[in-house]
Amino acid sequence: MPGLEFERITQMTRCRLHARYGSANIRTWIGFKQFMGLAEEAVLTWFRERGHGPQQLYHSYGVGLSIVDSSVMLPAVLEIDDEVEAAVEWTRPGRFGVRLTVDREGQAVTVMRGKLSVALVAERIQPPGAAPANLPEYLSPLAVPSVKGEAEPPVAGKPFHFPWRARYFHCHFSDRVQHGTYVAALEEVVDRFLEHRGISVPRLLTERGWIPVVSRARVRLLADAHMDEDIQTSFGVSDIVKDRGYDGRMDSHVTVDGQPTRHVATAQILHGYAVSQGELAGTLAELDAQTIQALTAETS
Repeated sequence: MPGLEFERITQMTRCRLHARYGSANIRTWIGFKQFMGLAEEAVLTWFRERGHGPQQLYHSYGVGLSIVDSSVMLPAVLEIDDEVEAAVEWTRPGRFGVRLTVDREGQAVTVMRGKLSVALVAERIQPPGAAPANLPEYLSPLAVPSVKGEAEPPVAGKPFHFPWRARYFHCHFSDRVQHGTYVAALEEVVDRFLEHRGISVPRLLTERGWIPVVSRARVRLLADAHMDEDIQTSFGVSDIVKDRGYDGRMDSHVTVDGQPTRHVATAQILHGYAVSQGELAGTLAELDAQTIQALTAETS
């Protein structure tokens, strides 16, 4: 790779972003889904600055720019009016480090550290005149015929699950279910799971003043799912962490006649609660025996 081109690729990209208003669901705090969305937007900016945004890649080369793996750590709160500075660095082909910071009384505070992987997927629906073979040299290692990741072993016990249909608004490029859809599915399946276990978000907010918080999350694509396919998403708690949070795992499978046929996505999340009232406001809530039982009970 020529030296000048390599220097351009490895140069860090910086941009300023704002969280979407619809992501401020508890007070004015931003949820993990929007953090992952901001990280995605920052990576897209990296590609656009180099003349290879998703629109150009699709129409010129017939490939879909796809986030296939996103892992984030969330060490601090993000508020709806915060202006976020994103720093994006190419660490190896298709792999990016992303850091989000905000200004707190003149000090730059890190609110997210993340790692994202990108693939350029050959789309089944090709635009006129696309030439996949002509991809720039530095992007060629990212080109794949389809999404393919390494599946995890099945979850022990009986996880909670719900079915859904891959609609057009879940997809990219008129065909494939996008990464952000599985991020949203992770948010939804946790909410549904907690309600099913009798400890819904509104109940704990009302009765205890507990606000849900996420410390880390990772969402990976394992295979392509396509528009109008049926998908089953499951969730189960794998571990209680020092009585302050719980590790959970999501899996999504394409189903035919109600039976899983293709493992298309997996995710992990570390979830807990912050106290919103009284002397302990702002601290992590300690999970009592009743809550731990609800989270870990072997019921489907």
